[in-house]
Order: sequence, then structure tokens, then C-alpha cells
Amino acid sequence: MRSLLMISLIAAISAWSCKSTQPGNTAEIKPAEQKGAQAAGGRQDMDVEEPLVLGLQRTASGLEYEILEPGYGRRPAHGDKVTVHYAGTLEDGSEFDNSFKRGEPFSFKLGKGQVIKGWDEGIALLNVGTRARLFIPAELGYGAHEKSGIPANSRLVFEVQIIDAMQILPPKPFDTNGTNKIVSPTGLTYYIVQKGSGPNAESGKTVTVHYTGYLLDGKMFDSSVERGNPLTFELGKGRVIKGWDEGIALLNTGAKARLIIPPNLGYGEGGYPPIIPANSTLIFDVELIEIK
Repeated sequence: MRSLLMISLIAAISAWSCKSTQPGNTAEIKPAEQKGAQAAGGRQDMDVEEPLVLGLQRTASGLEYEILEPGYGRRPAHGDKVTVHYAGTLEDGSEFDNSFKRGEPFSFKLGKGQVIKGWDEGIALLNVGTRARLFIPAELGYGAHEKSGIPANSRLVFEVQIIDAMQILPPKPFDTNGTNKIVSPTGLTYYIVQKGSGPNAESGKTVTVHYTGYLLDGKMFDSSVERGNPLTFELGKGRVIKGWDEGIALLNTGAKARLIIPPNLGYGEGGYPPIIPANSTLIFDVELIEIK
């Protein structure tokens, strides 16, 4: 899965793994227990929130699943960042994707539509550590759409293992009180909220940045902090909007800043429908994590 920033600021990259301020001071933003349980197999574990039911099960939506190996961790909640290993096959056994073989598990935000419906429903039924098989009808998968290696109207079979489930706390807007407001010749406004160390980032360097983006009404439209996945890109090469290429170059490692980006340094007259309206001034709280 790629963030809005990856899709749009880097000039449109694809998805799916295989993806209020008050008038006059735009720097201020008005922000928008686990219990033990008896696990499958009779084991008690204080991390377990709900027991798993063994045997082939069918939900009201038509999803079928069976537990291959019970897990004893917590049950992922809506909005959690979930990390999963998986192998996907068609009903005839032909494999179309396998993270086990790649050695790279897949992470996504549960219940937010970042994956097919069968995954959002099925993964929410499993505890961390569980290995299970999901039988996903076409209407909970790709439906009538053909995907690479997946014919239209295919029933999909996924063997999944839940590696981790992490609660993601909503990002808190930076406090700019007591910091200097600086306006560059291009019209970029910025506040250094926390000083970093070492030299500033330079054009051609690869930088890793955590960010949260807001509209002027305080609505958050994207956040790497919420996903737990910072953005890495080559600075000064037009891979992000102009306000980012300029603003990140003002920072050094560990620095935190608020960037207020006018439309001509952002998405301009076109905006990024339906998320960013035309001629929008954007507010980004950014942290420069690494420079390479």
C-alpha cells in the first residue's frame, strides 16, 4: 500500500501489495484494556482477548476460514497496523502471490479499506500468532475485475499468519507557540518546532520523513505517523511537491517543523480530488528522521 503522499506527491505511484484553523493564524490547528480469555486448545494467556473457534467456519458475508495453528496474542482492533505473512492461491491451487517466499510480510491498517474486503473481515477474526486459511468469495475479493494472475470472479484462498498488531495513536498537531515564523522568498512559511543536529539535507540526498498533512480547516488528509511508515525519497528531484523539496532542505536530522505550503508550491489549481480541493494551502507537520 502506498500513502497519498507516495501516490500524489511523487507524481502518482500505484497501490495494493499483491497498497480548523482560525482565520489569521494558519499555524494553529484545532485537532480533530485487554482481558485474558480461554484460547483455542485450552491455553490461558493474559494477552488473548478472545478465544479462537477451531474447524471450518462461515460468516454471514460468505467468508470461510479455518484455524491451522492457534495464536495466543491479542486480537487486532479496527485501525490497528497489522503485519501479516500470506500465500494466495486460486481454487485450483495455482499460486499468485507469496510473502513467505519473499521473506517480506505485508502491513496495513485494519478496517480502512486498504485491502480487499475478505482480508479486512478475516484478519479481524484472528489473534496475533494465528495461522489460518481464508476462503474469500469473489464479491469479497476482486469481483468481476481481473488482476495479474487472478481471473475475474475468482474465489481466492489465502493462508495467512498474523505476525503483529499494533495500535496506532492519532498524531498530535505540533505546538508552534513561542517559535519564529519564517517566510521564504517563494512564499513557503515554516516554523522550526524542534532543532536537529548535523548538516541540513541537500538535493540528491535520500531522506526519510514522518509527516502529517492538514487542510486549513484542520482536517487531516494523510499521515505517515498514523500508519507507522515514514516516507523515503530523493530530495530535490521533483519526486514530491515543490513545498516539500524546499522545506525539507531547511532541516537537519531530528528536526521537526511545520510547513505551510501555498497552492503554487503544492497541488495548485488542480488540487488532488477528492482529498485536496483546488487552490489549497496545505499544512504539514514533518520530522526529518534520516539523511543518506
